Amino acid sequence: MSISLNHIRIVLVEPAGARNIGSISRVMKNMGLTQLVIVNPRCEAKGEEASMMAVHAIDLLQAARIVPDLITALAGCTRVIATTARDRGIPTQLETPRQALPWLVDRTEPTALIFGREDSGLTNTELNYATRYIRIPVGSEYSSLNLAQAVGICAYEIQMCASQIDANLPTVCVPIPQPADVAPVELLEGYYQQLETLLLKIGYLFPHTAAPRMEKLRRLYNRSQLSPNEVALLRGMLRQVQWAIDRGETKT
Repeated sequence: MSISLNHIRIVLVEPAGARNIGSISRVMKNMGLTQLVIVNPRCEAKGEEASMMAVHAIDLLQAARIVPDLITALAGCTRVIATTARDRGIPTQLETPRQALPWLVDRTEPTALIFGREDSGLTNTELNYATRYIRIPVGSEYSSLNLAQAVGICAYEIQMCASQIDANLPTVCVPIPQPADVAPVELLEGYYQQLETLLLKIGYLFPHTAAPRMEKLRRLYNRSQLSPNEVALLRGMLRQVQWAIDRGETKT
């Protein structure tokens, strides 16, 4: 397989099972994935239990990055997909891995696939960092998947997609409009923080309702796939509004 998957990050948010992390390292190596990022693990992520399950993927396990928060894990990424077992009120289509994951593969700059905690998944705030959302189809009798199993299914679909692209075969990815130059996650996050601060100051947002309203605004902007220049334009507008507010307050 000539297509590289080195740009795809598998991001685990606060995993609690060291054996899961080891198993994930193993299946990632099986499927040609190399970038594992672990956010604030609740276990010894690179210890004996993880190493025992990693088998011949100990090198991948030991090379995994451990970071304190999700925004650090996603730094530089322009395409982000999150996994969820429930719709969580997300006002967009939940896709299957086969539909969505080719969107991460056919790219060269960093992309990411986020997996949540074994017991509770991702929070709504964490889901806000993604543009697309995956739910793995399972039987109704027992719908709970182990974390390593979920990563394994998605890793297989990524590898299969890469093989199809290599062979010039069509994939089943459901495309969304995508400009060539998309702002990375951390650039957008700076804008969102600036916007929330200003909206709180002018009374459009209130502390007790800010989170759900900002969720809607984040998803609106995420769907727009803003470029870095567009983010700079929006931030310039906010700075000018802030300047006008401060000037008015000084005059009074």
